[in-house]
Amino acid sequence: MPSRRSHALRSIVAVFCAAALCITSVPSRVRSAQSAANSPKIIAIRAAKLIDAKPLASRSDKDAPPIANALVIVEGDRIKAVGSNLPIPAGAAVIDLGGETLLPGLIDSHTHLLAEMDAGRSYNVDDVEMLRIVATMSTAERALLGAKLGREDLEAGITTVRDVGNSGVNGDVALRDAIDRGWVMGPRIIASTRALAAPGGQFMRLQSAAQNIIEQEYVTIDGAQSARQAVRQALYDGANCIKVIVNGPANVTAEELKAIVEQAHTSHVKVAAHATDEEAVRIAVDAGVDSIEHGYSVSDDTLTLMAQKHIFLVPTDGPLDEYVAITFNGRNPTPEERAEVARGNKVFVDASRDRLKRAVKFGVPIAAGSDMYLIVPGQTRGQASLSMITAYAESGMTPMQIIHAATSNAAELLDEQKNVGSVEVGKYADLIAVSGDPLKDATELERAKFVMKGGTVVKNEK
Repeated sequence: MPSRRSHALRSIVAVFCAAALCITSVPSRVRSAQSAANSPKIIAIRAAKLIDAKPLASRSDKDAPPIANALVIVEGDRIKAVGSNLPIPAGAAVIDLGGETLLPGLIDSHTHLLAEMDAGRSYNVDDVEMLRIVATMSTAERALLGAKLGREDLEAGITTVRDVGNSGVNGDVALRDAIDRGWVMGPRIIASTRALAAPGGQFMRLQSAAQNIIEQEYVTIDGAQSARQAVRQALYDGANCIKVIVNGPANVTAEELKAIVEQAHTSHVKVAAHATDEEAVRIAVDAGVDSIEHGYSVSDDTLTLMAQKHIFLVPTDGPLDEYVAITFNGRNPTPEERAEVARGNKVFVDASRDRLKRAVKFGVPIAAGSDMYLIVPGQTRGQASLSMITAYAESGMTPMQIIHAATSNAAELLDEQKNVGSVEVGKYADLIAVSGDPLKDATELERAKFVMKGGTVVKNEK
């Protein structure tokens, strides 16, 4: 006698067969309509000019002019065609940007989207403010803050970022995944999880009772094997890259750094090294890291070695007036206060300009990175981050060098050159448009009027 389960199974099979029969009997015109509804949307974007920002190594003409009467055909989230006076596909939605100049979406290679500090609280902002954030904000709350700041980056034209720590315990991974799933709007994120560091991370000396605060922001390493395990753990936690604090209150050793690089490269993941002085930069370069973050003080010999090894410099520079504005955070200082702060910051700014000028001279590859984590009065996070463009221009970089630093160079550093960094067939439809001529004034990149990420219009002020 058949069991109730076998009888139920026969019933289920009968239902599936009937459903299959119904599906096969759907009229062809209905299936065609369903297919059309599910097919990728086609968009034709028209503009007066296009700077495709293709990597210099891929060009036969190193000084290729902009494409006039440009048309970019987008299908779904990718670029299907690029050229001048191309025919517009039937049924395509047309976005006419008139006299604007199209470029690839910008890339910020050094962000901290889950941190927002107020320099007006203390001159020792890295300690006092970070302690406040870790002690009062959960990682979940910081991820929500990151969603807000990420949206501001995206609206400014920054469509991809590399977030390099100060994100709590894997908060940057959570934000990255939320954006990828379409839960929130934001840039594509290359996440590092917690930075690897010697005891103390970037905090000054804390009493033993406060050590758990350090572990919220940094993974403390002790020896080469510990360093290797920290890399493995970061990758397990979802890291796309590894960030290491080479110099802080305590420094990472050459042996530890070499172990980090070897382990990361074994897994085909790149290493970003926070290194601010010559000693730290040289240790990192000798170890074979992929990028030097900051590198404020570095010798010509080390810059030459960086060029030979193709190690990127990510110059986290800003203009002088921004440093002054950050310090007072909206408070109106006395003329004497302002002059004092300006004098102190000018020494640093001048040294940074010289360092970047020498790096370009020696052929060091440059990738744009803002290191923006502070409140700049009257500006969104994206607007404040893009002030790095002004700083690069003040260092003597040409507009095209700056464009490459913020697009194809940065894409190479992030190992995302197959997807982003230039306007080419097959890459994501990440695009911006500006009104002026960025080949005459690179700061036009700071004022995007049109932003598209993955075929979706984020902003169109044209």
